[in-house]
Amino acid sequence: MTNASIAGMFSDLADLLEIDGANAFRVRAYRHAARTIDALPDSLEEMVAEHPEQLTQISGIGKDLAEKICLIVQTGRLVQLEQMKEKIPPDVVRMLRIPGIGPKKVAVLFRDLHLTTLDQLKEAAASGKISQLKGFGKKTEQVILEGLEQLERAGLRMYLADVRPFVDEIVLQLSKLSSVKRVCEAGSVRRLKETVGDLDILVAAATPTEAMQLLADHPQTEKVLAQGETKQRVRFRPFARTFTPGGSQISIELDLRVVPEESFGAALQYFTGSKDHNIEVRKRAVHRGLKLNEYGLFRGDETVASREEEDIYAALDLPWIPPELRENRNEFREAETGHLPELVESGQIRGDLHMHTTASDGRATIEEMIEAAIERKLKYIAITDHSKRVTMANGLDAGRLRKHWEEIRKIRERYGEIDVLCGVECDILEDATLDLDDDVLSEADWVIAVLHYGLKQPKKQITKRLVNAIKNPNVHAIGHLTGRMIGKRPGAEVDFDDVFKAAADNGVLMEINAHPARLDLNDLHAARAKEYGIPIVINTDAHSTVGLDVMRWGVNQARRAGLSKKEIANTRTAKQFRRLLR
Repeated sequence: MTNASIAGMFSDLADLLEIDGANAFRVRAYRHAARTIDALPDSLEEMVAEHPEQLTQISGIGKDLAEKICLIVQTGRLVQLEQMKEKIPPDVVRMLRIPGIGPKKVAVLFRDLHLTTLDQLKEAAASGKISQLKGFGKKTEQVILEGLEQLERAGLRMYLADVRPFVDEIVLQLSKLSSVKRVCEAGSVRRLKETVGDLDILVAAATPTEAMQLLADHPQTEKVLAQGETKQRVRFRPFARTFTPGGSQISIELDLRVVPEESFGAALQYFTGSKDHNIEVRKRAVHRGLKLNEYGLFRGDETVASREEEDIYAALDLPWIPPELRENRNEFREAETGHLPELVESGQIRGDLHMHTTASDGRATIEEMIEAAIERKLKYIAITDHSKRVTMANGLDAGRLRKHWEEIRKIRERYGEIDVLCGVECDILEDATLDLDDDVLSEADWVIAVLHYGLKQPKKQITKRLVNAIKNPNVHAIGHLTGRMIGKRPGAEVDFDDVFKAAADNGVLMEINAHPARLDLNDLHAARAKEYGIPIVINTDAHSTVGLDVMRWGVNQARRAGLSKKEIANTRTAKQFRRLLR
């Protein structure tokens, strides 16, 4: 039970209480507790096990909340949350996932218009009923209709960052069973897709009984949906998540497949996918007079390969293809010509060039971020607090920014083991100018330019804004290029070829923002940037010390884009990285 899970439960409870019209003080208490818990560096699970009395020493955590935390850790449940979910219809909860529609507005829609389903909400917005409510208008109706369309496209998917630790734990538990010889995750989780619809785990065992019993008895299992001789499907209880699109709880289902050990490689290849990749693999098998299925590769009744994935690919005259690349894009051509990339690894990252402190909207001081980076064995970082346009994030004007840099310069002298750059996350304004003057930006060690506002402008204007920023000699990189938030809002429309050509011509880097809600550039755009020869920098955009830990998800995105160490700028040494900057 992670801090994020506990925080998510309190956040969800606050939302439901607000919809129900509960006391505002009570709602604020749960929201404050959620924020506090989410930012804690220490594990609440460990604290409950070892020193539960210390819970009340945490700011904003009184005796009542401390007792609830203990029960959550011990049972995985928050009774009050379950009670509120029974009281508030499920579709009303889903309304919270619509961008721009918070608990206050949902409460009005629920209590005043008596809307209990998404279909009713869509009908009310389309007919103009909602704009007649106090505090609402035509613009709100349009936001609701666009948000509902986005929800339909997103479906019930979860961020990989939410489910991967859970899957890893189940794989570990299965691996410890005496009957289990081999076990591995499969499907979209193994391919490191940014979102996941369901889970797949493959087990090699002589008998499925023990593995299936483990899942049936798992404390998170809500229901066994189906069970046969070699396959079991279970539904897990919803558990709170930090990154799930919309921030709400989603049930997820898992397919367990049990195969003989001699078929494990063929089954792993088959159940990893993708569908398009597997179609091409089977075509290659047929072309060679072979038949491929989840049990093996056969020539008539003779087994050609089955035990290892590598054997399957080798029999088809291919090297083993990493799961991240199995989307039937370029992997077969690269494999045939001996040009499969050696994919970048998390351990090769030496720097993080996008993070925030308490100077803007971060939760940690300069010293705390530096020390957290050192703990993670980083050799260089850039402190990049917001420029003034982002008023809601306490953005810095020229005077405050210069004082901030002066403080960074003094503090970094105390840390000889890490290079700390004075940076800024500078907004690209709607009129295609930058949020800070050149005389200020020229004093920075590192400038990352971004879009935060006006994301719905026409493609031509969005592209103009990005290209103008790229041509500014003080800009070093473009951060989270499209501004998308997965499952919450689509990115801006961009002419990627125009932007990438400008970046290549002007020596400007492109960022893969590693936050699981962004992962922007996406894998296809990052692969396109690679074709232009643009160095990619993977950054966390951390707003706390624990935020530095999302780097792995950015590395995953780079791997899906087929990027190797040489294409990632922040795998270089600090000296090499500085030489890369124009």
